[in-house]
Amino acid sequence: MTRATRVRALLALAILALSTFLALTQPVRLGLDLRGGTQLVLETRDSPTARADRDATDRTLEVLRRRVDALGVSEPHLARAGDHRIVVELPGLDDPDEAAAVLGRTAQLTVHPVLGTGPGPRSAPADPDAGPVLPDDTGTPLRLGPPALTGAEVHRAEAEFDAEGGSGWSVGLSLRGTGERAWARLTGTAACAAPHDPARRAAIVLDRKIISSPQVESSVACGVGITGGTTRITGGFDQRAAQELALLINGGALPVPVDIVEQRAVGPTLGALAITSSAQAAILGVALTAVFITVVYRLLGALATLALACYALISYAALLALGATLTLPGLAGFVLAVGMAVDANVLVFERAREEYAAGPPARPRTLRSALAAGFRNAFSAIADSNVTTLLAAVLLFFFASGPVRGFGVTLCIGVAASMVSALLITRVLAECAVALPPVRRRPRLTGLAGLGRVRSWLARRRPDLLRHRRRWLALSGAALLLAVSGIAVRGLDYGVEFTGGRMVEYTTTQPVDAERARAALGTAGLDRAQVTTSGDDALTVRTERLSATQLRTADRVVDELGGGAEKVRDELIGPSLGDELRRGALVALGLALAAQLVYLAVRFRWTFALSAVVAMAHDVLLLVGVFAWLGKSLDGVFLASLLTVIGYSVNDSVVVFDRIRELRAGARGTPFPDLANAAVLQTVPRTVNTGMGAVFILASLAVLGGDSLTDFALALLIGITVGTYSSVFTATPLAVVLERHDGASPRRTARRPARRDGGRDRRESGARV
Repeated sequence: MTRATRVRALLALAILALSTFLALTQPVRLGLDLRGGTQLVLETRDSPTARADRDATDRTLEVLRRRVDALGVSEPHLARAGDHRIVVELPGLDDPDEAAAVLGRTAQLTVHPVLGTGPGPRSAPADPDAGPVLPDDTGTPLRLGPPALTGAEVHRAEAEFDAEGGSGWSVGLSLRGTGERAWARLTGTAACAAPHDPARRAAIVLDRKIISSPQVESSVACGVGITGGTTRITGGFDQRAAQELALLINGGALPVPVDIVEQRAVGPTLGALAITSSAQAAILGVALTAVFITVVYRLLGALATLALACYALISYAALLALGATLTLPGLAGFVLAVGMAVDANVLVFERAREEYAAGPPARPRTLRSALAAGFRNAFSAIADSNVTTLLAAVLLFFFASGPVRGFGVTLCIGVAASMVSALLITRVLAECAVALPPVRRRPRLTGLAGLGRVRSWLARRRPDLLRHRRRWLALSGAALLLAVSGIAVRGLDYGVEFTGGRMVEYTTTQPVDAERARAALGTAGLDRAQVTTSGDDALTVRTERLSATQLRTADRVVDELGGGAEKVRDELIGPSLGDELRRGALVALGLALAAQLVYLAVRFRWTFALSAVVAMAHDVLLLVGVFAWLGKSLDGVFLASLLTVIGYSVNDSVVVFDRIRELRAGARGTPFPDLANAAVLQTVPRTVNTGMGAVFILASLAVLGGDSLTDFALALLIGITVGTYSSVFTATPLAVVLERHDGASPRRTARRPARRDGGRDRRESGARV
């Protein structure tokens, strides 16, 4: 073992030890879509008396925190997002309307003297010093005086049940400071009025509504009032109403009004099912990938599988160290990144095969030198391809929201961990293995002592794939036309995240016909509801907006039709937020294309950059067009898959272009079409093997991942297929066409000349020297 290998081994052991420690000692933070619960996004807005600035939002957050604590929810999480938004997560609470009713109310409690009865309710009194005219619980309008005390002077409110007196539920108030004296003055003045005079009453108002107007008892002395700092609010409360009122009073008044712009609720059974199905898909997909890579690369493939297990451990530990929340798209991104981690290993092994085969017969390369050259030569393609994927993941994190942002986090972690896995752990294991005497005597055991069947067949046949490049471009254009026609004819079905509205998903005991459900909901007053079904027991209702009463109606209708139903998902997105998310998605997509173009133009020639970006746009439009033809919804999860496809598409193109750049440096006089064709033939095995690794993972997600991940996996399967095709038959032919029209001479590079590949000279790889 060389000194460099020992250093790498010690570093790898340190990383694995730290990762193991974190995995064993730190709990994972699951998103609400995995453990069930409710998420609310509230937006503060200006009021006539207060401005919704950053400070007001912080004070609102503290009030909401007290209210959430009073709800009794375990492990709630509240955080400010920007200057005007607050994200509230309530695990285990599956009724978002209940949470919204408690958290969204301003709870401005005031107590007023009653001056008499008024002509009718009005919101603004003519006399600015007088109070409003509001109806009591019987509908009688009461003319109120200015508030004598507010909720800020209430020390504590508590729901009480009067079992002895038979008056039922009430709310007891403990007053403090000036509140005690103000209450004594108020009740002392009221006690001076006649027994049936409205002025003998005190009105307790919450959010401009009289919730109780008790009459001062005859035992209270005129001018003295009720002392002791306690009183009781009555008003025909049931237990729930009394407890909610006490909660609101204890929480205090919000400094500024809030609007609920987004709310999501996921039942615990759906989250548990998502975890189980994703775990099963991960196990099956990784097992198939491990078998495939071991069959192709033998001993080194088996070691790469071991490195993939280490990769999973490192990724999980990094997630814990950052305190990131693991969401459903994030879990899918974690599983998908395992398939992506295969790519770096495949690139290294293919380059090592080339180096081993390029040695002269009289003095062949050793396994160790071929492996070292493989890591050295593959580094450029690995770095470029991973950077392009990171660009998409970072943009997803900054411009997406909710669970989809978790996908961007786990994808970033996965890309970084794959670099560590392939360039450090795999290298240590491989270098130790090829140094063993039994392995040196049997080089074919390593999987490096041969180019592989696909590569050998291509070397013998040397097909000129770019001979009909204009036909390939025409075929890509025809595919684009078909995709665009699907968008024009079928239209795009934007999800609730992008349009605003409400979506409720149920599981029913027996299958329900969508048309029958739509008709029943229309009869019940929900004539604009859209109903879709998937599988035998899943039914989804979408509409512009549902009030709490309408939601209860929908629940009842679906329960009757399905012979019993369980609500597993409930999402409400405000129209303004939907517009914002849609704009954010377009911005993320546009910036991803621009960022890829700039990066590739710096790393390669402008012709390569433009070709890669055009191929990327081609892949994006094809994927959107397929989803349009299939009538599938475009939501946040689809956005995650779309940006992942961008990374995959550029990844494949970068590998081809990196090989073209290398061949060009060693064969200055060779026509560019021949170099491009040689590069394609040399990188096809890598593209096929990497794609197969990802396909195993995604196929497992599509089959076992459940409805939540099926569309995600389908989008990526389509994207990988299209991306693999476009790197060979769109990006490369377009680069050839652009190079012919580019009058500038090629940039010189300091890269060393390409080595011989798979035969006696470069003619066998397709390049003419």
